[in-house]
Formats: sequence, C-alpha cells, structure tokens
Amino acid sequence: MKLYYSPAACSLAVHIVAREANIPVELIRVDISTHRLEDGTDFYSINPRGYVPVLELEDGTRITEVAALVQYIADRAPELRLIPPAGTLARVRVHSWLTFVSSELHKGFGPLWHKDTAESTKQNAVARLMRHFAELDVQLARQPYLMGDTYTVADAYAFTILNWSRMVRVDLTPFPALGAYVARIASRPRVAEALATEGLVRKAA
Repeated sequence: MKLYYSPAACSLAVHIVAREANIPVELIRVDISTHRLEDGTDFYSINPRGYVPVLELEDGTRITEVAALVQYIADRAPELRLIPPAGTLARVRVHSWLTFVSSELHKGFGPLWHKDTAESTKQNAVARLMRHFAELDVQLARQPYLMGDTYTVADAYAFTILNWSRMVRVDLTPFPALGAYVARIASRPRVAEALATEGLVRKAA
C-alpha cells in the first residue's frame, strides 16, 4: 500500500495506525502548498480534492478521509485490537470519537492556519476548542485513553490533531490531563517512529 502524506498533517494519524498495526506502507510525500509530489506529479491527479491522506491499495484503488482509513487499516490486523469488532457497541463508541475529532477538533483548527483569517474569527475558534479541551480534560483525568484503558485508532487521530496546538500557539497548560494524554501517546514506540520518520522529532542516535 501507498500512503500519500504531508508531515504533521492529519495523515499522521493514518501513518501511526499503520505502524501500530504492523502493516507496511510506502510513504509518498506531498507538498500541500504546491500540491505536487517530490517527482513533480500534480497531486490533484491522484486526489481531486487536493488534500492528504490518500491510501492507495495493492490493486490501485485509492481511498481518502482519516476516519475511514484508520478503521480500514485496523480491521486488517484485528488481533491487535486497535478497533473493536464491527457491530459492537464499542465499535460505535470509537466511531463516535472519530466523528467528534473530525468535526469538532480537526475542523476547529481550520481558521487558525490562515494568516488572513480575521482576529475575531480566530478568537472564536480558540474559544470553541477550549470548550472541547475542557471536556476532554475531565474525561482523561479519569482514564488514560478515550475508550478507557484501551488505546484505539481514535487516540491516534486525536493525538495528531491535538499536536497542532503547539504549532498554532494554542496553550494546553490549563488542561493538565489532556497535556499528559498527548505526552503519553507521543511516548508509544510506534508513534515515536512515525514522528521521527516525518521529521517531527529527532531520531534516536
């Protein structure tokens, strides 16, 4: 399989899950500012939507959207329990978390990336994120992961998006349990490998 990615983008969640599932993927880097691959290929010819991630399967089929891709990969390694079985209430709960991360956190950061966004719009976006962070902080003060004691694909996605806080200068200090959660996931060996491979942390000597 091939994973079209950009360092630190939401594609990092898919990269993490592939490593956690011990499923090898060929990483194809995309410059999201120019929408070009390193060999000059127009990325729009691969994904007309113009954004990562894209997972290209062995038969050439291409699928998109983080929440769908992490579930697909986790289902290929069911013995690792990165996602509960289909049809269970636990699976619905993971899907609920994935949807929350996608619609409330992922999209919530959107206005903060653009220099031309009005300051009032940025302030409103931060205020909404802070409300969500407060809810998560209460939840994670009681348990290590979103689903309780079990790490799932929802945590990989949440970590990826929460990690953007430092890039856009959103302070997590008022939310100690949330900050500890981010650090806890960052310390997982496969997560650390993904971060290092994407050049987001220094590789161990």
